Amino acid sequence: MSKIWIIASGDLRESANVMCWPAQKAMEDKLSAVLGGMGYSTQRAHPVKSEGHGFISSQREGMDVFAEIDAEAPIIVAEAVWQYSHHVLAGLVSHRGPILTLANWSGQWPGLVGMLNLNGSLVKAGVKFSTLWSENFDDAFFLNALQEWLKTETISHDLSHVRSAELNALSDRDRELAKDIADDIRQNKVILGVFDEGCMGMYNAIIPDELLMPMGIYKERLSQSALYYETNQVSESEAIRVFEWLKARGLKFHFGTNHATELTEAQVLDQCRMYIAAVRIAEEFGCEAIGIQYQQGLKDLLPASDLVEGMLNNTDRPDVTGGDGTPIRPDKPIVHFNEVDECAGLDAVLINRVHHALGQPLETTLHDLRWGDVDQSGSCTDFVWVFEISGAVPPAHNKGGWAGSESYRQPAMFFPNGGGTLKGIAKSGEIIWSRIFVENNALHMDIGRGQAVDLPEEETERRSKGTTSEWPIMHGVLTGVTRDQMMARHRANHIQVVYAHSAEEADHALSVRAALAKELGISVHYCGI
Repeated sequence: MSKIWIIASGDLRESANVMCWPAQKAMEDKLSAVLGGMGYSTQRAHPVKSEGHGFISSQREGMDVFAEIDAEAPIIVAEAVWQYSHHVLAGLVSHRGPILTLANWSGQWPGLVGMLNLNGSLVKAGVKFSTLWSENFDDAFFLNALQEWLKTETISHDLSHVRSAELNALSDRDRELAKDIADDIRQNKVILGVFDEGCMGMYNAIIPDELLMPMGIYKERLSQSALYYETNQVSESEAIRVFEWLKARGLKFHFGTNHATELTEAQVLDQCRMYIAAVRIAEEFGCEAIGIQYQQGLKDLLPASDLVEGMLNNTDRPDVTGGDGTPIRPDKPIVHFNEVDECAGLDAVLINRVHHALGQPLETTLHDLRWGDVDQSGSCTDFVWVFEISGAVPPAHNKGGWAGSESYRQPAMFFPNGGGTLKGIAKSGEIIWSRIFVENNALHMDIGRGQAVDLPEEETERRSKGTTSEWPIMHGVLTGVTRDQMMARHRANHIQVVYAHSAEEADHALSVRAALAKELGISVHYCGI
C-alpha cells in the first residue's frame, strides 16, 4: 500500500455540493498531509468539476469513477458532508481492495451522518470495510487507528459495550405481554405505508419484504404523486383550521414575504393541506405507520413535509375528519417514519405497541446522530451528543410542548419551496434509544438507555449554530457507551428515541420491547446496559 485513492460522495443537489465543498476540501487537504507524513501518496479518483465542487453526484458517475480504479487498490471514502450512499455503493460492492470510510468530527455539515449511512449500507450489502473519524486528524486515537489500517487493512474498535440481550429477569407477565403483541401483529397484520422507497440513497433504510412478512408486517407502496394530488384536493378552509389550531397551541412562526428565502404563510398552509392528506391516506389504506420520502421529487412541488411529520407523531394534534365527518384516530399519533426509513418505521410500531400497553409516552422520532462534544459550559460532565433531525420532532419532546416550539423556513439550498420546521429544545428526561438494521440478510436491533439533558442557553445556542439552527435538537447522553464505541458500532445515520416517565419505567419498557423484538425473530443486542 503506497498510493491511496480518495473518493468523495456528495449530494444529488448541486446547490448543497457547491455550498459544502470548502469544508470537504479542507478535510481532504488535512488527510493528504497526514498520509504524506506517513510516507503514503494520495490521489483523488475524480476531479474537481467546473460546477465548483469535487463530489460524485450521481450513481452513474460513481460507477464510471470506480471503473477506472484498480479493483485491488486501497480506497478512502472521505466525507465532510451529507452524501448519497448509492452514488458509490455499486463501486464499493465490487471493489476488492481495502476500504476505509472516514469523516471529520464536525457539526457544520452532516459528514458524520453521511459516513454512518454509508457504513450501514455497506453492512447491509455485506461489504468488508473499516471506519474512522477525527476532528483535526492529529489525535492519538486517529493516528494509531490509521496506522493500523495502513499496515493491516483493518481497524479493531472497542465493541465491549455490545452484548446479546438476555431476558432472564423478565417477569412471566411481561413475557406474556410481549407474546400477545407479537401474536396480534402476526394474526391481524400491520401495514407500513411507504411514500416512495429509498430516500437520499439510503439503501440501509430499506427492509426487504421477505424479512418483514414472517412477522406479519407488509408494505403499502404509495406514490408521492398521490400525496401531492390529495394535498391539492384539501380545501382552503380545512388548511386554515389546522393553521389556526397550531397558532392557538402557541407554535411560533417566523414569517417573511420572500418565498425563495423566507417562510411564508402560504407555505405553511400547504403543509397543513399535506398533513390532512397524509392522515386520510393512512386511514384509507389501513396503515399503522407511514413514511414520506419527500427529499427528492416532492420538494420541487410542495413545501417541506417536516411540520407535517411533527404533527403526525404527536398525540396532541389537529383533528382530521374522514368521509363520515368523524375524526380519524383522535388523540393518537399517526406514526410517521421520517425520510421513509423503514427500519425506523418498524421500530416505531413496536414502540407504539409496547408504550401503549405500559402507559408510557407514545411520541417517538428518529434523529440524525449529527455530532457531539463535551459541554463547554461545564454543567454536564458526560459526553453530550447532538441528536438533530432535519426539520421536525413531535412537540411533546420539546420543552414547553407546542408553546415551546418554533417554525423556521427550511434552508433554501435543500428545500426550494421552503416550508416550516418544527424546532424545539428537547426536554430533559429518561430515554430509550434504538436502531433496527439489516445484517447478513437478517434483522437486528441495538437498544440502550440514556437521558436527554438540559444545557445552559449559551451552550445550546453554540451547538445549534454549529449544526443547522433551524432544526430541533436533543442533548443526548448515552448510558455506558463512549463516543468512539457508538461510532464504531452504529449501523445507521439515524437513532430512534422515545421518553419514559421514569428511569425504572424506561428500563421496564426497554426489556418488554426487547422481548417483543425477539419474539418476532429480530436479534436483539443490548448496548451499554
